[in-house]
Amino acid sequence: MQSYLFWKPKIDFVVSLIAVAVLWPFLLGILLLAAADTSSSGLFVQKRVGQHGRLFDIYKFRTIHPVSQRISGLGRFLRRSKLDELPQLFNILRGDMSLVGPRPDLPGYYDRLEGNSRRILQLKPGLTSDAGILYRNEEQLLSAQEDPESFNDHVLFPDKVKRNLEYLDSISLSNDFRIIIRTLVSFF
Repeated sequence: MQSYLFWKPKIDFVVSLIAVAVLWPFLLGILLLAAADTSSSGLFVQKRVGQHGRLFDIYKFRTIHPVSQRISGLGRFLRRSKLDELPQLFNILRGDMSLVGPRPDLPGYYDRLEGNSRRILQLKPGLTSDAGILYRNEEQLLSAQEDPESFNDHVLFPDKVKRNLEYLDSISLSNDFRIIIRTLVSFF
């Protein structure tokens, strides 16, 4: 495990660099479409909790019009397909994120964990995870609840913590590869 933890950031960097090199025309196209669709820069930047509780700026393609605060037509597609997450490849290149790890959350959740659960903060947040795959449609799941905040705080978030601790305890190249394959398969 220690050996893999040494190599993991290097693998993340190389894979992300290759992905950006291959996908840059596609990424630029989405950025331009998102900019036109939302009358903005096309990029959404927000503070998230990273490794060791450090805040960082996460990048996404903008899906909400900044004035009307409504999800745009393209934005719905980008969210459903998870293409809005692709700018996080640049977060990986910057060293803020990993390909696989707990999905980065807003301040007020991971940074407030206590006891054994705080071990999650040893990990860099990831572009994908087992919990991320399971709760791929989290937005729809929460919108169907009578009290979405309570459901998130008492059901979803504790389950994510449990699954992310299981990931931490079994971290390996083969496990990361399995999660990446599951992520790619979930698109089809």
